[in-house]
Amino acid sequence: MIETPAAAIISDLLAKEVDFFSIGTNDLTQYTLAIDRQNSKLDEFYNPHHEAILRMIQMVIDNAHKEGIWAGICGELGADTELTERFVEMGIDELSVSPACVLPIRKIVRDMD
Repeated sequence: MIETPAAAIISDLLAKEVDFFSIGTNDLTQYTLAIDRQNSKLDEFYNPHHEAILRMIQMVIDNAHKEGIWAGICGELGADTELTERFVEMGIDELSVSPACVLPIRKIVRDMD
């Protein structure tokens, strides 16, 4: 599980030791932005689309693929249809989503050029 900025930053080293990466986007977002996602007073600052989060995800994917392993996304961001195309373009190997989200995500992926 890649759930902290520290793990994302050393994902090149971790990739040599594991068979795959699962990127836990809920925790990664919380720890990267230093915002407690359980505190509703901070909701306006909790932004899982923040460029820092997306760049860390890209870094992890790239480091996984350099070592010949796959990288998947779990957590709420995997089902975020606003980011599905970007994740595919990043090279993500798997999006772990609840059953209710499978068809909308599948449609976006199939409709991509």
